[in-house]
Amino acid sequence: MSRALTIRDRIITEVEASGFGAHGLHVLSGDDTAEHRWTADVREDVHSVAKAVCVLAAGIAADEALVDFDVPVGTYLADARLGPGVEHVTLRHLLTMSSGIDLPWSDTMMTDWPDLSLEFLARPTAGRAFQYSNASTYTAMRVLSERVGDVLDFLRPRLFTPLGIEDVAWDRCPNGRIIAGGGLPLRTEEMARIGRLVRDRGWSGHDQLVSTRWIDGMHTDWVVSGESPGYERYALAGWDGPGRAWRLHGAHGQLVIFGGDTVVTITADDHFGADALAAFVASSLDD
Repeated sequence: MSRALTIRDRIITEVEASGFGAHGLHVLSGDDTAEHRWTADVREDVHSVAKAVCVLAAGIAADEALVDFDVPVGTYLADARLGPGVEHVTLRHLLTMSSGIDLPWSDTMMTDWPDLSLEFLARPTAGRAFQYSNASTYTAMRVLSERVGDVLDFLRPRLFTPLGIEDVAWDRCPNGRIIAGGGLPLRTEEMARIGRLVRDRGWSGHDQLVSTRWIDGMHTDWVVSGESPGYERYALAGWDGPGRAWRLHGAHGQLVIFGGDTVVTITADDHFGADALAAFVASSLDD
């Protein structure tokens, strides 16, 4: 039995014993794959895993010299009113949630102001302090759109089509921009294709879709984010842990977990059981 099948079967047993609300499972280990479904194979919102796609978009744009991660974002939004200290905030700060701008998540975030990105940038920064907020990723993609046009249109020929992911939609705000930090529906196996690209450091077959430095930055460009296990450090869309693994983690149990040459992708509807399952998966990858 292949390692992918062994890991898949362990996870199936754990899901069914724990009652975790899994929808789909994909395991990639080396070149071997194994899958399992508990529900119909449909596209579902991957929630904050979409933040990794935003990082890929910014990385591809940087590779094309359209944007610089370390230039103040005010350079690209010349008409924006910047809060105190925000003149030093860069795209990297926005994508690592370390701008220090205080605007936490809310259900109505996208409609509370005429333009969320302008509201975000107009607030003061406390320095390089971590705060996890979809407003940060949304603002990063607003910046990117100033350089590339519509972000989804930019990504289609550069990322989605090369990965064989067709007819992608992305939820949009009232201003017509992608929601960015969520709102991206994908099938489990489609999310796993992004996981493979990340594992393979930007390569898809013989084509490098995005430079290795942006992929590596997903699990090396760490900022201190808290004290809870698995949430102590955050990078360019990646969380450090559990254990020796690292992961992309979306609400309600959307997980892409990396350990060595193995990637485990899970879609689910179980927000509160996700951490325990991620820990189980990580421990299985250590064997």
